[in-house]
Amino acid sequence: MKIQRKNKARPEFSLAAMTDVILLMLIFFMITSSAANQSAIDVKLPKTGAVDDNIPNPLTVSIKPDGSYFVDDVPVNRADLEHAIVNKLTSQTNKSFTIRADESTLHKDVVFAMEIAEKHKFNIAIATVKDK
Repeated sequence: MKIQRKNKARPEFSLAAMTDVILLMLIFFMITSSAANQSAIDVKLPKTGAVDDNIPNPLTVSIKPDGSYFVDDVPVNRADLEHAIVNKLTSQTNKSFTIRADESTLHKDVVFAMEIAEKHKFNIAIATVKDK
């Protein structure tokens, strides 16, 4: 004799909960990625009237008014700056970096970083803020 069960379990999976989780993760990563581009080195960028498109660069070289250099927020001696930049950009496809110099930084310190880019054929961008 065959016994039949009246209540067969039919598991169902609701995609609504999964969609909510994915949407929340998307919002979280969009917000944190925009905050991740901010640098911890406090420099007053020079002002500009015309602003072109922002092109994100994988490397940032910050220069403070006292002539101290930072590569991606890590302090670097002037003598080791070229070595640090070349090491960071060897594995990158976009061989470029952004120079973030304080508005009162000496011109010679900025030119030193620009000469490294010229020597190794790296592209550079100079960070500015939009004049209000």
